[in-house]
Amino acid sequence: MEKTNNTLATEPIGKLIRKFAVPAVVSMLVSSMYNIVDQIFIGQGVGMLGNAATNVAFPVTIIATAVSLLLGIGSAANYNLEAGAGKDEQASEIAGTGLTSLVVSGLVIAVIILVFLNPLLHAFGATKDILPYARDYTSITALGIPFFVLTTGGNHLIRADGSPIYSMVCMMTGAVLNTILDPLFIFGFHWGIKGGAIATVIGQVVSGFLVILYFAKFRKMELKTASFRPKALHLKRIVSLGMASCINQIAMAAVQIAMNNTLRHYGALSAYGSDIPLACAGVISKVNSVFMAICIGISQGSQPIWGFNYGAEEYGRVRETYKKSAVTCTVIATVFFLAFQIFPRQIVSIFGTGSEEYFHFAERYFRIFMFMTFTNGIQPMSSGFFTSIGKARLGIVMSLTRQVMFLLPLIFIFPIFMGIDGVMYAGPIADAAAAFLAIFFAHRETRKMKILQEAAV
Repeated sequence: MEKTNNTLATEPIGKLIRKFAVPAVVSMLVSSMYNIVDQIFIGQGVGMLGNAATNVAFPVTIIATAVSLLLGIGSAANYNLEAGAGKDEQASEIAGTGLTSLVVSGLVIAVIILVFLNPLLHAFGATKDILPYARDYTSITALGIPFFVLTTGGNHLIRADGSPIYSMVCMMTGAVLNTILDPLFIFGFHWGIKGGAIATVIGQVVSGFLVILYFAKFRKMELKTASFRPKALHLKRIVSLGMASCINQIAMAAVQIAMNNTLRHYGALSAYGSDIPLACAGVISKVNSVFMAICIGISQGSQPIWGFNYGAEEYGRVRETYKKSAVTCTVIATVFFLAFQIFPRQIVSIFGTGSEEYFHFAERYFRIFMFMTFTNGIQPMSSGFFTSIGKARLGIVMSLTRQVMFLLPLIFIFPIFMGIDGVMYAGPIADAAAAFLAIFFAHRETRKMKILQEAAV
């Protein structure tokens, strides 16, 4: 792959970001829509306990996503760095190792969830009333995890291979199918929450087969049978560059579990009870995942541009890509901030009905917990940026800031003094602190590149 013949090195940055980020954003939105669509139809068809059950089950999806990103982003980042340096054979071996690892890890996760289903759901915060719904939903969706992991991780390699549109189609096909089947199974066949789970699995299986078809028939990279034999050295490099995104997801799962248990405990001591806070938090986390999907999609779409040009020592193009991507994320974040502050009740109403106490809690949660949304695009953008240019440790630090360093401790500390309101106020403080650190480190790194660029001239 000659540097001068690769569009990542020659096309205008704005055009490249649109070319790669738009399909990545659509893919991320489609991925989040699996959960959103289920939440909407289950909320309408099953009610508040159904919403709470999908919230309790959500850490399973986050953990599967974490492994997908560990191997998918790690493989894609290394592939682009090697391709940018002109080492095509090495790049293909890394891609093969990544694909094999995705298949094996998806199967392992599914088995673990099915074997330890009940204790896991209890640990995730299920109450006595919510547990039967959560068990029905998770026992079925676990069957689709191998395909979900392959799709989520494999799509990063498809984009790295220069086929962002095919990547988008993979995700969209499964999501559209899920959207069609959800109302049919839940309302038409009266399968309730099990129907939503079955629809999700069917969509994931179809998307997974499309990923397999790409690497079997349509790929541009050279893959031989030997490429799919995992090599420890390649796997180590994949894990190194994928760890930041993985840790970010694991941190999200840890925060989700801690928050569910905190809401269950302090909700029981409040006027709302345990089930209302769990249901509201589930709805709001899914809505927020739409916003985060856009920002992460922009970051993922920018990663091939960052990685290839950094490997080719085109630092000016790397800096320009980061600046334009960060500005775009901030504009989108501001739009979502306004929506969360002005229309919280209308947004929650999409996911079903509830008591006045339910809507009152949901409105307060939205306005307080999501108050710093306008800053929230910078942290995932910076984490992806550092990973793409080979700064794995810094990428990991950025992944840890919001979830582990700030939010998780505050979720435990604030409720001691403020009751259930403490969970709400922990959100904006953690967001502001994480954004400040992301801006500081990103500015420092891009300044170093500017010096290298000027020295080269």
